[in-house]
Amino acid sequence: MNPGLDKLHPYPFQKLSALKEGVEPRAASPAISLAIGEPRHAPPAFITEELISHLHGLGQYPVTRGSLPLREAIANWLTRRFALPANAIDPGKHILPVNGTREALFAIAQCLIDPHDGALVMMPNPFYQIYEGAALLAGAEPCYLNTTAETGWLPDFDAVPDADWARCRLLYICSPGNPTGRVMGRDTLAALLDLAERHDFIIAADECYSEIYPEKEAPPPGLLEVAASLGNDGFKRCLVFHSLSKRSNVPGLRSGFVAGDARLIDAFFRYRTYHGCAMPPPAQAASIAAWKDEDHVRDNRALYQTKFDAVCEILRPVLEVGQPRGGFYLWPDVGMDDTLFARELYAHKHITVLPGSFLSRAHQGIDPGGGHVRIALVATLEECTRAAGEIRDFLERQPNLS
Repeated sequence: MNPGLDKLHPYPFQKLSALKEGVEPRAASPAISLAIGEPRHAPPAFITEELISHLHGLGQYPVTRGSLPLREAIANWLTRRFALPANAIDPGKHILPVNGTREALFAIAQCLIDPHDGALVMMPNPFYQIYEGAALLAGAEPCYLNTTAETGWLPDFDAVPDADWARCRLLYICSPGNPTGRVMGRDTLAALLDLAERHDFIIAADECYSEIYPEKEAPPPGLLEVAASLGNDGFKRCLVFHSLSKRSNVPGLRSGFVAGDARLIDAFFRYRTYHGCAMPPPAQAASIAAWKDEDHVRDNRALYQTKFDAVCEILRPVLEVGQPRGGFYLWPDVGMDDTLFARELYAHKHITVLPGSFLSRAHQGIDPGGGHVRIALVATLEECTRAAGEIRDFLERQPNLS
């Protein structure tokens, strides 16, 4: 057995199921789950139709690199979205389609980490648990970078000792962040690129929430655009991970891509050739259509904007909330133990949210997720507003819950 298996923590939703076990909700109203970050807006019909119309492609093996038209569609999208120089992205060298970013974010550590190197894999804390599991199963040591209100819910990279940077082989970043919704600015990304060059590590930038942001604000910057602006036109030490799940509301399509440093992409291609996880041809065809269209993405943002506006107005009298710079989560401090809050909210109101401590690890004497909950605004507008009203009522009627 891989010894890393014994080090894996239960997944957050396993913990959530255990937390709710034996609890019978007192409310007769239908259950509302705001715990899982699964988009529930309707998938665009043209993507579905493209998938159906290419089912004849099931009669052939897919290639690991994906079709050239898919890689060209992705290259064109990257160039438009991040204002990259023309021809900066070579579809033959800089892009590899993957079956969703979860698979790729995990596999990249298995591909790039030498298990005998004493490597550190750095990640924000709280974090997407795939980063931690990837590090452990690659034989590396996770290094948690606390993100707190005091640090603006972003890692304080200046506080990382040089000795840790010297051991770092892979740095996971997530911008916009899950669960905080915070965005790394261009100066921060530029500083990370300098650190990566000086200390010889790779940056894996999880940018899967990059297309969900407030309508009146500029889109979040990306690692590749900052690299290009600094003259790093080969995207050395850079890998970005993008997905159609959140952008296009097709989580079941399992479609995304990795892009960046051609040397790393080639290594990952060789790894995935043996891994045997090429994207099916119908999914590739549907993905081409999705990456070429922006109208449905703007419509998607507008739906989230409406939900944030409505929910935040209801909750502001009892919680400090506001629409984040990116993503579809609220991350409020509930002023009490987060697991108690989540369990009692479920018991009284039949509403499920995710305790923040299920997304974090106690490190340097604190648990940065403790006392917070993650509220995913993925349900319908009606369900989100009803849930917000019930959460407000719960807090107003339970002022001494502790």
